[in-house]
Amino acid sequence: VQLQASGGGLVQAGGSLRLSCTVSRSIYSVNRIAWYRQAPGEQRELVADIDSTRSTNYADSVKGRFTISRDNVKHTVFLQMNSLKPEDTAVYSCYAEDRFRSGVSYWGNGTQVTVSS
Repeated sequence: VQLQASGGGLVQAGGSLRLSCTVSRSIYSVNRIAWYRQAPGEQRELVADIDSTRSTNYADSVKGRFTISRDNVKHTVFLQMNSLKPEDTAVYSCYAEDRFRSGVSYWGNGTQVTVSS
C-alpha cells in the first residue's frame, strides 16, 4: 500500500485548501486514515482521522474549520481546510492502518501548507 498526498500550497490567512491522500491498490485495504502535521521545531500532531465507517475525529485546534472525508470510488481521503490561520502552517502527511494486518501502518509523502498573515 502506498499513500500519495497532494494539494498543499501557499495561501493567505482566511483562505482554503483541499488536501488529497490517494491509496494505491484499494482504499478497502486500509481502515483508519489520518492526516498529521508537523511544524518546524514542533512535534507531529494528529489533525483529523476517518475510519471505514466514516466516523471522524478532529484536533480541537481545527474543529469547525477542517473537514475530513473519504471517496471510496476514488480511493482518496480529502482534508478540506477553511479559515486557515498562520499557525496551520506545517508539513501535512497522511497515514493509514492496514485493515487486515494488525500493527501494520503506512505513511505517505508530506505536502507543505503555508499560511501567510
